[in-house]
Amino acid sequence: MSLPLSYATVRESRRRAIHVVRVEDYILEEPEIAELAERMRERLQSRGELTAEVVVVQGYSKETLRYFGDSYAVARVRAALFNAAVSWSPIELD
Repeated sequence: MSLPLSYATVRESRRRAIHVVRVEDYILEEPEIAELAERMRERLQSRGELTAEVVVVQGYSKETLRYFGDSYAVARVRAALFNAAVSWSPIELD
C-alpha cells in the first residue's frame, strides 16, 4: 500500500534544509514513522545529502498535527508551518 505523502523543505541556512514529509489521511505508529524517515534519508543520501535532517508530520488539521524528528528541526518546521512558509508537493517513497 502506498501512503499519500507530501514533501516540503524548510531552509535552515543557505546550504542546509530540513526535509519534511507529511502523512495524509493516515495515522502511523512509531515504528512506521521511523521507517518512513529512514526511507526519506536513504533517498536523500542517494542524491548526495549525507546528513539530511528529516521531520515527519501527521495529523488531520493544524490542531492535531504531530511532529517526529530532532527537537530543533521540529521547532523550525512548526514555526514555518505557523507562518505558512511551506509549499507541499506530492512524493512517493517506495
